Amino acid sequence: RQSGLAFRFAAEPLRADRELVLEAVRQYGKALQYAAKPLKADRELVREAVRQNGVVLLYATGPLRADRELVLEAVRQNGLALWAAADPLQADRELVLEAVRQKGSALCMQPNL
Repeated sequence: RQSGLAFRFAAEPLRADRELVLEAVRQYGKALQYAAKPLKADRELVREAVRQNGVVLLYATGPLRADRELVLEAVRQNGLALWAAADPLQADRELVLEAVRQKGSALCMQPNL
């Protein structure tokens, strides 16, 4: 198996290959940033990526960044993921509390609080 990091060098058509992107994000969550835009709207694929690195929520499409369940999963992996969430979720008490539990400095990153 190759590292998901190598995915950044993949040709454009391969960046749209769901199976390939899914394998890449399972190995290296940040590979999501190199995926074709439609795949950044794929909830299952983004969920796999945030399980590796919550902060990659930043590369998901707007509707997924507003998905409370997905944001909670990202924040549980890395509290700093809260800054990538949609604005209304950045003010969600439970999400902020979870972010602080995971990473105390997460509170300092929240401009909406």
